[in-house]
Amino acid sequence: MNDWPHDGGHGRGNANSQPEGPRRMSHVQRPQVPQQPPRHDQGYNPNFTQAQGSGYDSGYSSGQVYGGQQGGGHGSVPPQYAPGPGAGGPGRPAPDWRKRIKVGSIVLVVGVLAWGIGTYAWASSQMRNEVDLSKVIERPSEGDCTTYLIVGSDSREGMSAEEKKKLHTGSAEGKRTDSMMILAACSSGNTMVSLPRDSWVTIPSFVGSESGKSYPARGGAKLNAAYAMDGPELLVRTVEFNTGLRIDHYAEIGFAGFANIVDALGGVDLNIEKGFKDKKSGADFQAGEQTLNGEQALAFVRTRYAFAESDFARTKNQQKFLAALANQAATPGTILNPFTLYPTLGAGLDTLIVDKDMSLYDLGKMFFAMKGISGGDGKSMNMPLAGAAPQNSYKWDMAKVKQMVEQIRNDEKVTVESK
Repeated sequence: MNDWPHDGGHGRGNANSQPEGPRRMSHVQRPQVPQQPPRHDQGYNPNFTQAQGSGYDSGYSSGQVYGGQQGGGHGSVPPQYAPGPGAGGPGRPAPDWRKRIKVGSIVLVVGVLAWGIGTYAWASSQMRNEVDLSKVIERPSEGDCTTYLIVGSDSREGMSAEEKKKLHTGSAEGKRTDSMMILAACSSGNTMVSLPRDSWVTIPSFVGSESGKSYPARGGAKLNAAYAMDGPELLVRTVEFNTGLRIDHYAEIGFAGFANIVDALGGVDLNIEKGFKDKKSGADFQAGEQTLNGEQALAFVRTRYAFAESDFARTKNQQKFLAALANQAATPGTILNPFTLYPTLGAGLDTLIVDKDMSLYDLGKMFFAMKGISGGDGKSMNMPLAGAAPQNSYKWDMAKVKQMVEQIRNDEKVTVESK
């Protein structure tokens, strides 16, 4: 169909020689497209209202096929969709860092607590609570300080023939006390008192730890004889009877356990003031700062024949080393490092014999008390002596012993001096 007039027109060809004048084209009315009501689809954006009203279609689509029927077809506005989480945009809320830090802190604390509780439970299960102090009779009254009797025995339990040779322990059967100390943990200052094993004491009446029978007093004897007669219970009974000081806890370790703890710590740093050698213990030390491994540490605390003071020099070395050991063991670097903590606990706890009432917490207090002494918060000394006694033994100065015990019981600073 042609809307142009049929009487000729410009551009259609004409037989006249003159061009025809301009003609007016009749107006053609196109049918109106019915208006579509606005669709408020999900994601409707009011910024498109003007475009909707004009019927204009930009031809762009939001995720639909161009020219498809979704959104009303030609003349309608394509549906707009709200951005999803993480898609960015002006409507995205800022992250709540305070909440995230709070939640993270709670998770961290719970994890640390779980690790600590698990470690405590495991370590407690490794302790050998074998000494029953309830079998000790006629005990002194309790004092204000917590007291420990710390014993180093010559037990070779669990050692192979090669280890006995390496550590110069010999092959004697059974076990005897090699060193004894009283540690008093007090708020006024900690005190460590070495008890010479050749001290002349009275072995009192007692009840057998195994038999349950009552035995009469044995009279005068060396202190280490009490341990040989009936073990730790009689040793505690003898110390309490001769000093008047109540012993709250007992801890004993043998040769192998001692050496293993030192090795698990990676050695113990010690300043040896004067070098010495001893064939029996295997000691061979130069003067100066050095790190002792388990074998060397055991030789250091056992040597006595290399010194003119014999046992007195040895007890001083034992105190010095134990303080250094505690100072190195009771540190955050050991306690908070599982690669050091677990080997140390594993090396010591299964060879450490303690009383039935001692907990892991009590054991920790003992180590921290020894550490305090090495840090200057306390005093280390030998038991005050008053001369020679039978069988090449030593007699205690009972006046000084009584004064020292009263100061410990009353949580006073110990002022008693000894050699």
